[in-house]
Amino acid sequence: MENKNPAHFGVSINCRAPKKCYIMNKFLHLFFLSFTILALSFVSLEAQKKKPGPVTSPTIHADGKVTFRIKASKAKNVMVTGEAGKHILVRGDDGIWSVTLESVGPGLYGYSFNIDGVGMIDPGNMNLKPGRSPKTSILYIPGNASYDFKDVPHGTVHYHAYHSKPINRLREMQVYTPPGYETSKQDYPLLVLQHGHSDSFASWFGYGKAHWILDNLIASGKAKPMIVLMADGHPIPESYGNGRDPANTEELRRDLMEAALPMVEKLYRVKSGRENRAIVGLSMGGLHSLTIGLNELDSFAWVGAFSAAVPEQNAVKVVLEDSAKTNKQLKLLWIACGKDDFLLGENKEFISALKKNGIEHEFIVTEGKHSWPVWRGYLANFAPKLFR
Repeated sequence: MENKNPAHFGVSINCRAPKKCYIMNKFLHLFFLSFTILALSFVSLEAQKKKPGPVTSPTIHADGKVTFRIKASKAKNVMVTGEAGKHILVRGDDGIWSVTLESVGPGLYGYSFNIDGVGMIDPGNMNLKPGRSPKTSILYIPGNASYDFKDVPHGTVHYHAYHSKPINRLREMQVYTPPGYETSKQDYPLLVLQHGHSDSFASWFGYGKAHWILDNLIASGKAKPMIVLMADGHPIPESYGNGRDPANTEELRRDLMEAALPMVEKLYRVKSGRENRAIVGLSMGGLHSLTIGLNELDSFAWVGAFSAAVPEQNAVKVVLEDSAKTNKQLKLLWIACGKDDFLLGENKEFISALKKNGIEHEFIVTEGKHSWPVWRGYLANFAPKLFR
């Protein structure tokens, strides 16, 4: 009797013993299925051997050299620029451009590729600097004492999204709690730490490594354990492009004082009292910290600014006009700027106004430009002064 159900792989056996024929056809079916799978696997493996792997960059070599790579087959000119300098890449036959730096010291470096005039991140590097227009990748070489990740107790960085009723906007912020917070019952002082114009609420932790700096300072006993709040400095999105926008600063003040701080005080164990509140920021954040902090001395006793875009004197006239009250309320007014910073001139003018009006303060001029290596150092110097 003819088999009416031949095997699916084009081979069947006609026989007069249906049971035996069924078994043989099943065997042939399994044989050809296994053969096909094996053949496809072989083809796939061969294809994988020929297919180039992903380009990883940068590579930190054992001898201290660093190699940057990017695939850009049709590019004409490729450079890497940033805090490690400007370097021209050379194209290989495989379309991969590369350059090897002979010596890069320990540190945290921001860099970007420039391909035929277009700046971009390194697609081979997952470590990116948070910001308004992200185009900076991160090269991290351990060895810097202040912001290295060390074998010490570490704090926790929390993320919050919330609707700010005072300004009717969606807002985001991060909050750092110090090592041991989750297992202790004590209350902690609070530092408000603000970012610069091109950055975001995530920049101080994602690139500034404020949490590692504080972990190390707390572990060494140089700084008091503290909670840190970092709010987004652009509540008005259109203020990106105008870091001195007074309306933006005012919205930030309202959000901070009426929404963000009350929420943090509700969710976290924050010590009460103005003597347990500090505010500091870099660049645009320095403008924010000086404007908000000096006008809210009933809430902040510690105010600082790193390379600040300083406020107009009229914006802080209440402080300048009553030096006796200001000096009584302020435990510290700390301002720092690099000697090669383009904002040094206006910082000196602001300091002259403070001196003229008898406002007690500390002002330091250091080496450096308007850059993150400078600001990390300022935080490492400023935090130990707080809450003493």
